[in-house]
Order: sequence, then structure tokens, then C-alpha cells
Amino acid sequence: MNVPRGSSARPENPAPGRWPSDFSAAQAVAASADYSDLCCADGALWWLTFRPEQGDSVLQRWQDGVTRTVTPQGHSVRSRVYEYGGGSFCVLPGEFEPDCLLVFVNEADQQLYLQCPEGQRLEPLTQHPECRYGGLCADLARRRVLAVEEAHLPGRVEHRLVAIGLDGSRQLLASGADFYHSPQVSDCGTQLAWIEWDRPDLSWTRTRLMLATLAADGSVAQVQSQAGADEALQQPRFDASGQLCCLSDRSGYWVPWLFADDGPRKLPAIAADHAPAPWQQGSNTWLPLTDGWMALSWSEAGYGHLALRHSVSAEERRLAHAYSRFRHLCSDGKALYCIGASPSCTAAILRIELATGELTRLLGEDTTLGVADLSRPERLLYLSAGGESAHGFFYPPRNHAQKLGQPPPLLIFTHGGPTSACYPVLDNRIQFWTQRGFAVADLNYRGSTGYGRPYRQRLQGNWGVTDVEDVLAAVDYLSQQGRVNPAQVFIRGSSAGGYTTLCSLVAGAGRFRAAASLYGVSDPLQLRAVTHKFEADYIDWLIGDPDTQPERYVERSPLAQAERIRTPVIFFQGLRDAVVLPSQTEQMVAALDDNGVPVHCVTFADERHGFRQAAHLAQVLEEELAFCQAWL
Repeated sequence: MNVPRGSSARPENPAPGRWPSDFSAAQAVAASADYSDLCCADGALWWLTFRPEQGDSVLQRWQDGVTRTVTPQGHSVRSRVYEYGGGSFCVLPGEFEPDCLLVFVNEADQQLYLQCPEGQRLEPLTQHPECRYGGLCADLARRRVLAVEEAHLPGRVEHRLVAIGLDGSRQLLASGADFYHSPQVSDCGTQLAWIEWDRPDLSWTRTRLMLATLAADGSVAQVQSQAGADEALQQPRFDASGQLCCLSDRSGYWVPWLFADDGPRKLPAIAADHAPAPWQQGSNTWLPLTDGWMALSWSEAGYGHLALRHSVSAEERRLAHAYSRFRHLCSDGKALYCIGASPSCTAAILRIELATGELTRLLGEDTTLGVADLSRPERLLYLSAGGESAHGFFYPPRNHAQKLGQPPPLLIFTHGGPTSACYPVLDNRIQFWTQRGFAVADLNYRGSTGYGRPYRQRLQGNWGVTDVEDVLAAVDYLSQQGRVNPAQVFIRGSSAGGYTTLCSLVAGAGRFRAAASLYGVSDPLQLRAVTHKFEADYIDWLIGDPDTQPERYVERSPLAQAERIRTPVIFFQGLRDAVVLPSQTEQMVAALDDNGVPVHCVTFADERHGFRQAAHLAQVLEEELAFCQAWL
């Protein structure tokens, strides 16, 4: 790696970007524990905790004020259906004794295991090494588990809905569609709903809501579609009266609809997205309650809100005002539980009394950074190409021991997906940079979720163009506002964000001092050839048909356009990555090196797509910072 000379600042008066800080990479990573799959069952609250130090996910239970880990040592609960998983466990009450039973997906072999958390019982429920399981749902009336089954067969991958009995018996419920998502059983046990779709559609472009009758033996009968012609549906739920509800974007936003016998009817809700794109199983951003009430979370201008709303009167009660993102809602009838996050808290498990709105934090802590050190997100709204608006969040440098006497360097964050989003909540990676004098712009470029269907669809055919326009426009906007130093702009991104980062280096030659790509896409045509089934048509949707529009794949391939990149780049790659294969990074590194561009590559032998081990996450932050500081 070649490092420019004369770039170090005087220790007694460090320039922005070189501020010393006690907030280390290890501390930033240690504070990144997360929770998911919250549910109420058997008189307790259950959830998964991701532990970065161990690199695993364990099931925990909260009951009578006590939190207990129930996953046996040596196991990790995580599904890899569609590679992104979700819905990795469910709880069934005990039949003849007070002990409940758990069914979970073991990360190592992707099989279902039956566990009695109060005893020593732990046994495999499935033994199909060619299959993975996810999206688990308890069928309480029949004491069995419904699941999405992903079968890796010679030359193909098949998906179906299955029921697995507690004796290991298997019953096929639905097959023939390319994808299945979110099975749900009515409380009475007579109805089954799910989401399905076929290629080339995607889970956020067009799906079908299916409703079926369950016979006494558990088989499926009278299957009918409840979907319209051009809508994406997600998170089907049965309300207290047994009527089917679901989020649909037919009105332009994901909002709840009631699918009654006389036709679908939109339920009262703010005209805003009530869910992100359904990459994973098990999402729960809204919930029908009793007496006509619903618990709803939604996003406005990127900020999350939570409320109770009546499905007839539209009466609203806002909740948890200090929080700006809400996930995995569930209820025990007395309280609403959710995973919340705020600008000062990465993730917390919240309990909210339905009658009074009183909030109690069960788990999760505010940042250890003081008020003078915490950089809070500011809404970023600016004009991009064609006069269209683009969104994001701006984080100014903050360090109580330093004064900002000049415009700071800017680091652009480009999120993955790309049909995803960033949120105005505590991200310790961002604080790691702002502590050292960098300003950070976390962008929700056009094509991100949370701003309605038309905004989400803006990347169709335009990946590598629209997102890049928004990156360059953000740099111009912040420079013109005097918020950043236009001569010290850096950019980084992971996965699809790595692709946007590399494409920005091609289009914005000379505008960036250095860049970082974490398991990023460098050749979309290669990705298209080897990617997994869930994303097999995604590249065509994002760029176009390579048979009829081959020129797009040349124009928008950072690898093919490598000679136009003169910016130093550091790469990070997991060698077990099945989404963006290591060969993509290897070829990009070689191409830049051949062109004399300063380049460095860090690989991790046991990481997949998205790093999980704390030591590796800390190493990434430290090496990325050192690389960027070398080019200040």
C-alpha cells in the first residue's frame, strides 16, 4: 500500500479526522449486540440475542422479571432460508405438564430441534441434510410446527410449506410456487394464510396472499388468492374475530388491509410504509389486538413511529416517543412488547402497558458516550438528478475534547440491499468515525425502503446510476452548505453498498480520497450467474436483461471500468460468502493493482456474507480508519 507523505497532523492540534478518542473499535463492536424474533408464548417473553463476542444467536426468556438463556451450549439459533433467514424458533405449551416445548433451527446444520428448556430434552426433529428451515409458526391445535422448507436438490432449489409434527412426521402443505413466506394459522386452527410469489417477481414487487382451510387431519383445502394484480403483500395476520388482514402497498405504501368476504378494505393508517422490504422471515411491524385495536409502527421521513389505532374509529394513541425505530411487535393482551432503537440506543426490548402507555425497558442500555460526545442524526433532504428528492441522515463530528475549527472530512455510508434502508438510531460504527472528527452522511438513496412504493421502485433498471447520482449530489449539497471539506471525501459500503461505492468511484473520478468495500459486488454479471435463488432475478430487475441490454453490464461493472478508478480502496471479504463470492473481490483487487491504484485486501476464512465475529468487526473498523487517515 502506498501512503502519501506529509499527511499527518500535529499531535497537539489534531485536524478533524485525526482526533484521538477513547471510544475504541472493540467498544463499538461490544455495544452492537442485537435482538430479534420477539414473541409472547406460554406466559413468557422470548427472543433471540445476537452475541458479537461469541458470534452466535441464543434464545432467551423473560418471565417474572428474570431473563434466562435457554439455548444449550454449542448451539446457535439461526435460519439460512433464502440466505437471510428469520423465523428461527417457535414455542408450544406443554400438553400434560407445565413445561413448554421449543422448536428451533440450529445454525450449524439448519435442522429443526425439539427442546424442553426446563429439562434435559434436546433431540433432532428433522434429519434432512439437503434442507433448511425457517419462518416457523406454531399450529397449536395440532401441536406441530409449520415452516418454509428449502430443499437443495441436484441442479435446483425448491421451496414449499410443510408441517413438522413433534414426532418428526412431515406433511406437505403447499408447493409449486417459487417462494413461500410468513405462514400464519388462525387462533381457531381452521385457516392458514401465507405469502407466495413466482420468478421473476421479488418479495417487494409483486406477491400473492393465499388463504386456505385446514382439515381435521391438518391437510390444506380450498386454497384461494386474496391478492390484486400488481401489489406486494407481507405480514398476514388473523384478527381477534378470525378475519384475515395483511400489509399491502396497492395504495403506494405498505399499510394494513382487511380481506373480508365482500372484498379488501384499507384499514385506518397514516399514508406511510408500515414495514421495510421483507428480506427475512418473521417480521412483525404491525399487530391486530382485541376490540378493534391495532399496534402499528411506520416510517415518516425516515423516522419510526409507534401507536395504537382503532380499526373503525381511527382513534390514535402514540407510544414510545423517545424511540425512532420499532421491530418485532408482540402482545400478551396486557402489554405491547417490541424491539426499539433511538439515537442513543442501538436496541432495547420495551414493554408498554396497553391501558396506560407506560413504558418499561426490559433490556438494552443507552450509549456510554456522553452528551458532548454523541453525534445525533440530522435529517438530510436534498435534490438529486432530475430535481428528484433524496434522503438520508447527517452526523456531525462530536468529541468533547476537540473543537471543530474547519470543515471536517466526510464519510459517505451506502447501505446494502440495495432495497433496504438506514435508520436514525445509534450506530456505533458511525460514532467511531464522528469521535475522530469525520462527518458521516448515511444515505437512503432513491430505491431505499420507507418512502413508499414509487421511491422504492426507482432502482428498477437504474442500479449503479440513480444511487450514484444521489451519492454525488449529497457530496455537492453538504459541500455547498459548508458542512464538510469537499477535498476530503471518503465512501464506504457493504454488499450492494459496496457496489454503489465502487460505481461512485467510477462516476466521480477524483472526488474521493479513499474508499472501503465490504464484501461488495464488483461485477453484477458474475453475481447474476452464481447468486442464490432468492436473488436470481434481482440483478435483471436492477439493471436489465443481459441478453438484450448487454452494454449496461459493461457500463455498470466496476470491474469492467476499473481503469477509470484512481481512488485508493481497501476491501474486506469473507471466504465463506455464498452471496458475493470471494472471486469478485479477488478480481477487483487484481485489476486495481494492475492499474497502479493503491489497494489493500483483508480476508476472513470463517466469515460469510455479513461479518459476525467481534474480533473481525473490530479489525475492520481499525483497518478502515487507518486506511482513510493515510489519505487525509
